[in-house]
Amino acid sequence: MKKTTCLAAYGVLAALALVLGYLETLVPVFFAVPGMKLGLTNLVVLVALYRMDARAAVTVNVVRIALNAMLFGTAVSLWYALAGGLLSGAVMIALKRTGRFQPLTVSVAGGVAHNAGQIAVAMLVMQTAAVAWYLLALWASGIAAGAVIGLLGSRLIERLPRTEGSMA
Repeated sequence: MKKTTCLAAYGVLAALALVLGYLETLVPVFFAVPGMKLGLTNLVVLVALYRMDARAAVTVNVVRIALNAMLFGTAVSLWYALAGGLLSGAVMIALKRTGRFQPLTVSVAGGVAHNAGQIAVAMLVMQTAAVAWYLLALWASGIAAGAVIGLLGSRLIERLPRTEGSMA
């Protein structure tokens, strides 16, 4: 893929992830776990990983996180989002590379890793390990949300053509 075409694809995916993340903030929280989100932005990252490559998935995720922090967040929210997003992305990339896991499993593992990354930042910010108990609740919601996103992502991945995602 030409660099300009690839750059445009990255931009479209990052914009889509940003819009989905914003839309997600408009949905009232009716879940039992405070702070739980469906993780719609992870849908874009999952599709980028499977239909482009790992570099595309990481780039889209980092750009989306940075833009979201600048437009709607704070410096602290940036650290939480980066920790969750980067750990989630690393786990998803590693699992996909094995060739043993379907997008559903990769997505669930990404959701759980995202929660672990955010709790690690919370432990550093609050200077206590006491918040680690919250992982159980977050993991339950992360598994559920990851499964929903994995199912949606699997359907999209089946229908979208594979493209070269690297600008190198």
